[in-house]
Parts: sequence; C-alpha cells; structure tokens
Amino acid sequence: MDLFNVYKRWDIEPVRGSGSTLWDAAGQEYLDLYGGHAVISIGHSHPHYVEAISKQIAKLGFYSNAVQNSLQDTLAQKLGVISEYPDYHLFLCNSGAEANENALKLASFHTGRAKVLAFGAAFHGRTSGAVSVTDNPKIRAPFNETDKVTFVPLGDLEAVKKELDTQAYAAVIIEGIQGVAGIRVPDDSFLKGLRALCDQTGTLLVADEIQSGCGRTGKFFAHQHAGVKADLITMAKGLAGGIPIGAVLINPVIQASYGLLGTTFGGNHIACAAAIAVLEVMEQEKLMAHATKLGEWFEQQLKGDPALVEYRGRGLMIGLEIKPEFVGLRDRLLKEKHIFTGASGERVIRLLPALNLPEESARKFVEAWKDLTK
Repeated sequence: MDLFNVYKRWDIEPVRGSGSTLWDAAGQEYLDLYGGHAVISIGHSHPHYVEAISKQIAKLGFYSNAVQNSLQDTLAQKLGVISEYPDYHLFLCNSGAEANENALKLASFHTGRAKVLAFGAAFHGRTSGAVSVTDNPKIRAPFNETDKVTFVPLGDLEAVKKELDTQAYAAVIIEGIQGVAGIRVPDDSFLKGLRALCDQTGTLLVADEIQSGCGRTGKFFAHQHAGVKADLITMAKGLAGGIPIGAVLINPVIQASYGLLGTTFGGNHIACAAAIAVLEVMEQEKLMAHATKLGEWFEQQLKGDPALVEYRGRGLMIGLEIKPEFVGLRDRLLKEKHIFTGASGERVIRLLPALNLPEESARKFVEAWKDLTK
C-alpha cells in the first residue's frame, strides 16, 4: 500500500531535534525556524516537556471522556490564567479544524442563526465546516459549498456592517493574524470596530488563534493587541508542542447540553500533560516577553531590506514578502544554509520558530539572508 499523495515534501527526513536544531537521517544539522508549522512552541525535546509526557504515559496514556480526568481541570485553570480569560469554559478536541467546527456549531446553537461571515484569503481548516469558511475554492468540494457563508475583504468595516445589519449571522470568524495568506495583520481599529458591530447585532465573534495564539505574537492571543475580547477562541498547533490537541475557549454566556459536543480522543491524558508542560515552560522562561523582544530585533534587522517588498507580523509570527527576483530564496536557505522556513506561495517566507529561539540562531538567519540577497 502507498501513501495518498497529497503532500509536497522536501527530500529530507528529520530524525532528531533539540531546541531549534534538527538533524536528518544523514546527520546534517538544520536551524528550524518553521517549527513544523508553528507547532514546536518551546523547541524540540525540551527536558520539562519530555519528562512530563514520559511520566504520564508510564502511568496512563489514555482513557475516554466517560471518566473524570483531573489533568483537564489543571489545563483549564492554567490556560485561563495565562490567556487572561479565567471565566471562560474550555472544550478540548484534537485539531484546529475541529476546534473551528465546534466553535461555529456553538455560535449557531446559541444565536439560532445559520450564517457565518468570514474574510478574504482566510484559512480555517480542511474539514467540512472549516473549509466552508476558508477562502480557497481549490480545496472546497461541491459537498462543502454553501450559501450560509459570506466573505468580505479583511479590514473593510463597511462591508462587515452591511452584512451584519441583516442580523442573519451567528458568527464572524477571523484569524488573529492570517497565516496561510502570508501573515496579514488586522488593524487594531478594525478589530475594535468588528467587536462593536458584533455587539450591536447579537453576532458572536470567533477568534481563530490556531497559528497566532499560544504566545507567538508576544501576547497570548494576537487579538489581545487590540484590547478586544472574543466570544469563542480556537487553539491548536503550539498548545501541546507536537502532541495533537485542539481547544475552544467559550464565553460563559454560551451554554451546552450533554452530548452537544463530543470527542473520543480530545483532552486525553497525554495531550493534557503535554499542554500543561508547554504552558509551564512558557511561564517559567517568560517566552512571551522573549517573543516580543526577538520579534522587534528581527524587524529592526529586516524591515526595509532591499530584497523585501514588505515585512509583516508581530512577535515571532513573521512574513517576509520578497521581490520577484528573489523567488527561490526559501529553497536556497534550506539547501545552502540548512535553514528551515515556512512559505505562503513563492513570494512570502514565513518565520514561525520556537518561542525560545536563541538570539544567536536569529543572527545566523539574518546573516544567511543577507549573504544570499546581496
């Protein structure tokens, strides 16, 4: 049997990692500034993380949500404090797409409405409901097409107002920072206006923080830079450092009945132990402050660089839009300098490193960049 061929993969197999360093099967060392797509939030094989998972799996790896699991309560309390949403409820699942599915379902149940407003170039996942609010027709099957989703341009508050005035919308869903679209940051004023329009029309605001959350931008959630609160916040990726997990933070005004949401594997013992360890490392090592400081350093070094059209992002969620003559730079960084980065098409290089990326590693990247673009 062959694997279903849906991934475009580099001809490299990482077999070992430590911090922000990877080694492949041939022994080649790489600087990892991609983190498996913003997942490796505290670096590879962090000792506290390894210890927490090892201890837990030696005791109990899994049982379903048919029984009590105090690890879920511990995670909920820690997440409430560090996120500054202590009064919200927590639902645990397995992935970002699943988190978005459940958030939109809750919004529809709560409001009794059927429609969702989303934004141009948005990416919220590939499962049925999540892909319906993803602005990419290439990955939506005919089965996923619906007249219950409307897309408006990101940043166009008048377009939002026109739609929400119909009071037909259960929710507006927006990424804290658009990741797949190439690190597009919503203006703080736009997010404040969006929050006000949702309040006026009884529409719930869903903040997709799957890529931009967990401290990546210097605040726990990217939307918090604007000083607004969302009604539902979705998480995944960096929350458990590589163990599959998804989460929905839920405004306490939203209620649920038994059986409304459910999952077999969500919130299992290993996933919770991993997420608790990630949050503990974030607090102990002050990683949000580090992400802010290092992000500012990257911006000072690269903003206005002659190879760039634009520097975008916050903290350690960075998009580098390159000029046409530098297409292929990501390939060269990997093949010649052994540095992994992300991409949004050919023209945007994404940096999504571990939040404890050492300053000397950041300097190594900038030096390699300048060497290849001179």
